[in-house]
Amino acid sequence: MTKRKIEIKPASGKLGVLTPGMGAVATTFIAGVMAARKELALPIGSLTQMGTIRLGKRTEARNPHIKEFVPLAGMDNLVFGGWDVYEDNVYEAALEAKVLERGLVEALKPELEKIKPMKAVFDKNYVRNLDGTNVKTGATKMELAEQLMEDIRRFKAENNCDRLVMVWCASTEAYTESSGVHETLEAFEEGLRNNDPRIAPSMIYAYASLKMGVPFANGAPNLTCDIPAIVELAHKMRVPIGGKDFKTGQTLMKTIVAPGLHARALGVRGWFSSNILGNRDGAVLDAPENFKTKEVSKGNVLDGIFDANLQPELYGDIYHKIRINYYPPHGDNKESWDNIDIFGWLGYPMQIKINFLCRDSILAAPIVLDLALFMDLAQRAGLLGIQEWLSFYFKAPQTAPGLPPQHDIFKQLSKLENTLRYLMGEELITHLGMDYYEDLEKEYEALLQVNA
Repeated sequence: MTKRKIEIKPASGKLGVLTPGMGAVATTFIAGVMAARKELALPIGSLTQMGTIRLGKRTEARNPHIKEFVPLAGMDNLVFGGWDVYEDNVYEAALEAKVLERGLVEALKPELEKIKPMKAVFDKNYVRNLDGTNVKTGATKMELAEQLMEDIRRFKAENNCDRLVMVWCASTEAYTESSGVHETLEAFEEGLRNNDPRIAPSMIYAYASLKMGVPFANGAPNLTCDIPAIVELAHKMRVPIGGKDFKTGQTLMKTIVAPGLHARALGVRGWFSSNILGNRDGAVLDAPENFKTKEVSKGNVLDGIFDANLQPELYGDIYHKIRINYYPPHGDNKESWDNIDIFGWLGYPMQIKINFLCRDSILAAPIVLDLALFMDLAQRAGLLGIQEWLSFYFKAPQTAPGLPPQHDIFKQLSKLENTLRYLMGEELITHLGMDYYEDLEKEYEALLQVNA
């Protein structure tokens, strides 16, 4: 492909990162960035901060850090804000979440306690296992959206931000499917004015964000920005969108293991997945209607890697079962078990057992950082609409209409890296390696000429 460098506006000034939801994930993200700034800890798990990228041929040995290769906003220039149904400031919320050691949170107290959540848009019909008092009131959902827009204006002005991004870090909403009110922007705005019950709080945040020209990424499995009305608005306002559902925990393991089985043409008969967790997310998912939203998001992952239509003899009869159980003693420390029944040569059966004792918010926090920085990059590079190149971070990646999502994490990473190379005018890398054979052929031809 011919090199072509995209004009990217500079990442000058402050970048405001707004998070609907300021619980375990958001506070772990914010505290983590502050700890990294003070050199109290490393931002491990963040591709933008710790990752490298190969440029050119292997022989060139060019492997810069991504943050040195791409013009990203620096962590020192990030400003944090958001909304939550609880009034706790970020210091109090971080202590309540019990993800980070108290000593680390105390070391960051002066900065964390200054960040106080704005009143949230909340509808108990979508999250019935939560109660909160820090909630907006309004005659219509359009009025609530306008209140959010005013929050965004005020935050940007008070914090002297040049640009903003919004990353959903709040709870999983009750399952809903796209319907008439979601089909066009006109129908959606009419629904906001008429308090249509099919418009969820997360959709109101996405609408307000895009109307203000702010990129929006959805970190939960909700039907939010993957509806025609919001896609239409993103195109109209020329703003990036992306989602959905942060790829953490058990699903992260699936997108690592499943591509390996598929690559070796090994068959899969069954994949049983069970989880226990005890944080706010666990409490929310204890409600069947919220669990279904998560189940659909997690369940589609294997379908996107094992194609039963193309290889029915290997994947035509997979039994895939997912369970999530609320278990308060574990707090944010999720534990997952996977039993995988596979078969190999001549159909002989084998099994794989995976026990992943992970920390959900520890895995999610660097995703929030990377999405904030990459969505801002997309905005400055003029990449409007769906950011499919960021599928690497999501359980259920949003794609252009009619296209299936790519779930193989290694292919997702290749797409992400090639997008960065493309933006910066570098050659795309296919790992073909044919130059080795071409060089040998040249040597052979030269030898023939010498001996002629």
